[in-house]
Amino acid sequence: MKTHIRNKELSWLSFNERLLQEADKKEVPVIERIKFLGIYSNNLDEFFRVRVAILRRLAMLGKHTKIEGNDPKEIIKLIEERVKKLSIRFAHVYKNILKDLEKENIFLINEKELNEPQKEFVERYFFDTVRPRIHPLILKKNIPLPDLKDDAFYLGVLIARKGSESNRYALIEVPTDILPRFIELPAKEGEHVLMMLEDAIRAHLLDIFYMFDPKKVEAYTFKLTRDAELDINDDVDISYKKAVEEGLERRKMAQPVRLVYDANMPAKLVSILEEKLHYGKNDTKIAGGRYHNSKDFVNFPNLNKKHLFYKPLPPVTHKDLPRGKYIQGVIRKKDILLHFPYHSFNHFIDLLREAAIDSDVKEIKITIYRVALQSSVMGALINAARNGKKVTVLMELRARFDEQANIEWSDRLRKEGVQIIYGVEGFKVHAKLVLITKQVDGKTKHYGCVGTGNYNEETATLFSDHLLFTSKPEITREISSVFEFFERNYRIKRYRHLLFSPFFMRNRLTRLINTEIRNAKENKPAYIYIKVNNLVDGPLIKKLCEAKKKGVDVRLNVRGMFSLYPTFDKKGTTIPSIGLIDRFLEHSRMMFFCNGGDEKIYISSADLMARNLDRRVESAVPVYDEELKRELRTLWDYQWRDNTSARILNNKLDNKLRNSPDEPKFRSQVEFYHYIKQRHSTAQKK
Repeated sequence: MKTHIRNKELSWLSFNERLLQEADKKEVPVIERIKFLGIYSNNLDEFFRVRVAILRRLAMLGKHTKIEGNDPKEIIKLIEERVKKLSIRFAHVYKNILKDLEKENIFLINEKELNEPQKEFVERYFFDTVRPRIHPLILKKNIPLPDLKDDAFYLGVLIARKGSESNRYALIEVPTDILPRFIELPAKEGEHVLMMLEDAIRAHLLDIFYMFDPKKVEAYTFKLTRDAELDINDDVDISYKKAVEEGLERRKMAQPVRLVYDANMPAKLVSILEEKLHYGKNDTKIAGGRYHNSKDFVNFPNLNKKHLFYKPLPPVTHKDLPRGKYIQGVIRKKDILLHFPYHSFNHFIDLLREAAIDSDVKEIKITIYRVALQSSVMGALINAARNGKKVTVLMELRARFDEQANIEWSDRLRKEGVQIIYGVEGFKVHAKLVLITKQVDGKTKHYGCVGTGNYNEETATLFSDHLLFTSKPEITREISSVFEFFERNYRIKRYRHLLFSPFFMRNRLTRLINTEIRNAKENKPAYIYIKVNNLVDGPLIKKLCEAKKKGVDVRLNVRGMFSLYPTFDKKGTTIPSIGLIDRFLEHSRMMFFCNGGDEKIYISSADLMARNLDRRVESAVPVYDEELKRELRTLWDYQWRDNTSARILNNKLDNKLRNSPDEPKFRSQVEFYHYIKQRHSTAQKK
């Protein structure tokens, strides 16, 4: 059987386009829509920093280098074409949002539209607040540029001098790292008038460059994106932590992979920037609009207009974990499954706090990938160490864009007496595991946590994830074995319950799929339902297609990269597939296997990608409790019914919404919230 694999980078752009669709939906509150533009922009920046940067590296290796059978240069060309089309759509959506904001008496104006009171306000704000924080750089022929930041944006300035034919050029970094991007101006009662920070600078260019006696000064925004891949030095004479730190320093000077600039920028200034940034003819350059770094739209001002935001969905207290309940006592009797952001993340923090002061708890082990800036999780671990517990933290230093934060946290933890393990040589640790060990009457008891998302209270309010609490010995023994592997990498045990990569997960998944194929051949019920962020692994895609051809009911719910062509043979055999974009980021991974009627359900930290299965430490845990399995199955069924936010993933990836005029609207995230609230609130009242 021949199965074609779709390029994952191009499929990712289709996912990001779905964010533009949400931003253009009239039924989405307008400030939430502008936030979707911010998420789209931030995603695209990271895409160029990582995926396009890798393609560029491969392209530099020569014409014989292939990725998924394709020339990297050709993929980059297709990406650029697609991104330019999406940029046009972005501008169209942004224009529509501005019109809808105006209907709500919210106006976004530039420096040429100020009335007199607003001019006076902006002038005071500029001289008191902005000017002390900007430091213009004059461009000179023989002086190289300093290393420009790739998370900032700049004004390229043209200075036309009186009595001179030659112009001067300068750069100004717009200081959005220390000042808000949006400035609220004086306005009539009932109105809100906002201005971009860069426009406040534009309004006072003559006040900045007065010493040149200019007749005209103009400014045009631009930004660059740098290669974010860390080249880790494997020199055995330096520590792994030191190698990551040195890689972070090199990242600041990494080769730019994209230049985005105002299409109205003078050609001479564009040429100077290209020369200074060492841009070649094959590098990505995109002429865009007047404003860049739209990721700042995520922090659009609140303006005290609640109806312009989603209605709040306050996290629900789990029915078995009311305030003051001894959590370990509950877990000793039954498994607990938390669904974020529907449940409160405080339950996990409370478990750690409880363990930190429980005299019977002797040891806590945890894997950390990304944590909140002000992390209560880390605070609980520090408190546990201060209370005499042995605390071990596997700190993955290579969590992209969180490397520096993780280094700083590891230093702080180590000073508090916490044992730090800096990752595993050759493998990135992405598994989400906790093991709490206690001694009661001379007996050792373990409590374990296995999750699909990070132990991060900030993202737990935005990302859809699951976290299992369990004291089942068959699970906690295997969690303990994973931590033994972290400490002694040569000790690789067998796992009967956890799916553990990079050693066993691929083979176990293949065996589970083969079981469904065998049962389908024997006319037994057979199904495979998979929900992941990314599905790009070639061998597993082929295996899923084989299962479908043999009669297995295969269904896929994939948020991001999607390399499968759902209709994959001449007979038109199709694997039904959807992708869901709504107010919460779908981040959880779930897998359902019929297994001859004895259904197996797993929640997992791993996507179905070669890197997750072969080059990362990942874990998937089976859910054995029948009540918890019903909750997960309900979530799957709700999302499969969704007809407001689910897109049909077809061969074209044209992102058609799955809806029908004859069906009542069904929005799965809101419906699942009400399901969880009803189940847990009702139980608490009894």
